[in-house]
Amino acid sequence: MSDEDADVMYKDRIEDGPQMKLIPLITAILVTGFLYLLVFEREELMAFAQSRTSDTDQDGDASVAQDDDQDETAIRVFAVKSQARMIDSAVILRGQTEAARSVEVRAQTSGQVTSEPLRKGNYVTTDQLLCQIDVGTREASLAEANARLAEARARVPEAQARLDEAMARLDEAKINDNAASKLSQGGFASETRVASAQASVRAAEAAVASAKSGLESTGAGIQSAEAAIASVQKDIDRLQITAPFEGLLETDTAELGSLMQPGALCATVLQLDPIKLVGFVPETDVDRVEIGALAGARLAGGQDVQGRVTFLSRSADQTTRTFRVEIQVPNADLKIRDGQTAEIIVAANGASAHLLPQSALTLNDDGDLGVRTVDANNLAQFAKLTLLRDTADGVWVAGLPETANVITVGQEYVIDGVSVLPTYEEPKQ
Repeated sequence: MSDEDADVMYKDRIEDGPQMKLIPLITAILVTGFLYLLVFEREELMAFAQSRTSDTDQDGDASVAQDDDQDETAIRVFAVKSQARMIDSAVILRGQTEAARSVEVRAQTSGQVTSEPLRKGNYVTTDQLLCQIDVGTREASLAEANARLAEARARVPEAQARLDEAMARLDEAKINDNAASKLSQGGFASETRVASAQASVRAAEAAVASAKSGLESTGAGIQSAEAAIASVQKDIDRLQITAPFEGLLETDTAELGSLMQPGALCATVLQLDPIKLVGFVPETDVDRVEIGALAGARLAGGQDVQGRVTFLSRSADQTTRTFRVEIQVPNADLKIRDGQTAEIIVAANGASAHLLPQSALTLNDDGDLGVRTVDANNLAQFAKLTLLRDTADGVWVAGLPETANVITVGQEYVIDGVSVLPTYEEPKQ
């Protein structure tokens, strides 16, 4: 390098020195201003940037910015697009079988059993003999009552004759009294004769009354004898204890030689054809059950039976607040026994319902059961539901429109009006 070149470089460095000192200072000022705007004037800065962006591309970029802001504030949830379907509604109950009739046949008189016993399980027909009681002295009592009746009837002619005689004497006394009165008025009869005639009339009237009383007493004797005969005959009829209807013997009949007293058990008879299914429906479902409705049941042993509702109680049980339901079921082969546990299904009118997972159900602040749905603006809304049926695939509910976007995950974290960002799942078929 020559001395001339060195002098030139020295002069340039001297001239550029102040300028190089200003650059860091300017940089520091710019950084400070930017930090100030970023920290203290952030909203104004963002508004300025947004307005600038809007001026550049008003339609596209504004939409993108709005979506991004919504994504940041909305709550992400999982939902399902549910479609209503028609289902056969049913009321499910737990109950048991019950005999159509169950009667304890008891003695109405006393005596010793003279018939051989029938063993339990035997089938008996109407009026079939179950227990025969010894007649004892009842036949003698009946003969005595018949004799008293005959005696009482034999007294009737005599009593009637006495009455007729007394009536004739009364007529005679009245004639004599009338004659004496007329003779006395003409001066041909004394007062004594008139008084005697009147006394005879009164005596005749008393005799008539006595004869009538005797005839009535005879009639009462006849009625008493007839009542005694009827009582003894009724007691004799009660010596034969018969089956009140067709059915099965639940117990052995009274043993031969045993002493029966009024009220003692002879046998228990069950009528199992038809048989009854008895259940208890809660008050929330009682209006869905109707007389004559088709019903089915599965017994504990796995047997399926069908019948129709024949009775629905109008009064609730005071303890359980349920209503008794009876279903009549044919049982010609007598395979269904009294007291078997049964799961009963009573058919009800069809309903439009949604099949939802049980996890989708929630409660609002008032304690109402329902679900959270997503409306057209992606806002959460609570919908009150009615639970129709609980199945292994989910729950059938009513109360939603034909199509509904139901939140299945995240419903516990949103309330009405909250913006949500749903991710839709495939509904169950």
